[in-house]
Amino acid sequence: MTIGGIDPKFSSDHFDTRAIHAGQLPDAQTGAVVPPLSLSTTFVQSSAGVHKGFDYSRTSNPTRINFETAISSLERGQFAVAFSSGCATTTAVANLVKSGSHIVCVADVYGGTFRYMTNVAANNGITVDFVDMADPSNISKHIRNNTKMVWIESPTNPTLRLQHQENALHVAKFLESHPLVDSVMFPGLPSHPQHQLALKQCKGFSGMLSFRIKDGTISKSNAFLTSLRLFCLAESLGAVESLAELPSVMTHASLTPEARAALGIDDGLIRLSVGVEDKEDLVRDLDQALRKAFQISSSSAPRVVSAVFAKSKL
Repeated sequence: MTIGGIDPKFSSDHFDTRAIHAGQLPDAQTGAVVPPLSLSTTFVQSSAGVHKGFDYSRTSNPTRINFETAISSLERGQFAVAFSSGCATTTAVANLVKSGSHIVCVADVYGGTFRYMTNVAANNGITVDFVDMADPSNISKHIRNNTKMVWIESPTNPTLRLQHQENALHVAKFLESHPLVDSVMFPGLPSHPQHQLALKQCKGFSGMLSFRIKDGTISKSNAFLTSLRLFCLAESLGAVESLAELPSVMTHASLTPEARAALGIDDGLIRLSVGVEDKEDLVRDLDQALRKAFQISSSSAPRVVSAVFAKSKL
């Protein structure tokens, strides 16, 4: 199996330069500046068992190698391996642990990871402790003699100068000042408990944030979500388009009510994946959806001015 590794030609360059050039060498045969996508399943061999680096796309292909080379260079890792989905990655990594072993896993883990740990890993004889890792000392407290893996996802999901990062900060500031919002979870806000840590670890804060709607009942949350015009009601970390979802009944529905409550995932918690639309259009959409959810007319509520809401009694 061939996998991508760090591209030494760009190892001394900055992140932005590596993002453009690592793994993106011109095609050797045609001279194409952008390497073409390899859609072939199988590759011709010069003689039996002798190939030019690829034999079958299930194990590797040129496109995946280019991507892995770019990722390993960006992360300054020695190698990188790409998978077709997050669940495939989770399965492959977890399978490194044998039956009878123990895993310490971050408590507010992605819903798919939680399902794997509780349903699949448990059936394979692997025990898992879910731990609040905001305090690193909690990790060592749960280490056993048979602990083989510590599973960390940071930032966690859903409680968290590219355009969507700017948009997310704009949206987060707007929501934090909105009278119909209880709280906002976004590492880019000074109010976030790990804001200082995020400043040390990140150049930006991603396009994802969560917030709690006031009177956070399932009916209020649904009324808000179904009133959105630009935000699609869909599960995903997002792309260029903006998405909204309700973790308690969507991404994290597989957790027990007790587990969701312990993580702060209630029916009023809404997760946004902010896209690259105009930021003023996004906050206007959020504002009108909040008003509709609470049946408040625009004439009886404060005006939005540059995404800053004046607090008022409603």
